Amino acid sequence: FSGVTDIYSSSGAFVALKKGLGQGVCWGGLNYGGNCSDVDFHGVTDIFSTSAAFLALKDLGQSVCWGYLDAGGDCSGVNISGATNVFSNDDAFVALKGSGQAVCWGHQEHGGNCSDVDFSGVTDIYNNDYAFVAWKKDLDQGVCWGEHNFGGNCSGVDFGGVTDIFSNAYAFVALKKDLGQAFCLGGHNDRSYGGNCSSVDFSGVTDIF
Repeated sequence: FSGVTDIYSSSGAFVALKKGLGQGVCWGGLNYGGNCSDVDFHGVTDIFSTSAAFLALKDLGQSVCWGYLDAGGDCSGVNISGATNVFSNDDAFVALKGSGQAVCWGHQEHGGNCSDVDFSGVTDIYNNDYAFVAWKKDLDQGVCWGEHNFGGNCSGVDFGGVTDIFSNAYAFVALKKDLGQAFCLGGHNDRSYGGNCSSVDFSGVTDIF
């Protein structure tokens, strides 16, 4: 581990980055990104992961991915240049660009396809296992994509007054702290998974865990 500056993980593998040497070493399950023998780590500035794949961002807007293909392990055809932030869930990556654009890849039904999503005005992105919520805080708007049963559809939902967004593995909850209100998305619309909070009294709630 000499020269290691950071260590990253997926659900079943690790990556040790030797940033100053332009090297990296991986171990763990092959289907989780545990083999990076073909990866060029020169210029890598940061590494992100899903449950079974890794993304290494390089200077000059370049990138390389490896691991399970259906979890984002192939970004060879993705233009990530200009990305200001990267988000991920279990099976997909989202690279948010400063121009109000974003690119997604990975499992198409779990957030890897965002071609119909308008990212203009997005201030933050949240995830659970199989869906994303992009919050446009200044516009009181939100847009969702991914598996519908996990909150991947929020069309018609009023984000006005939302102050915070939280998630578990299955669902999202958007808290309207100043109004003492909240709404929940996903979780198969089942209270057992956190997706139905219609009977919950959120008055006075300041945080959710």
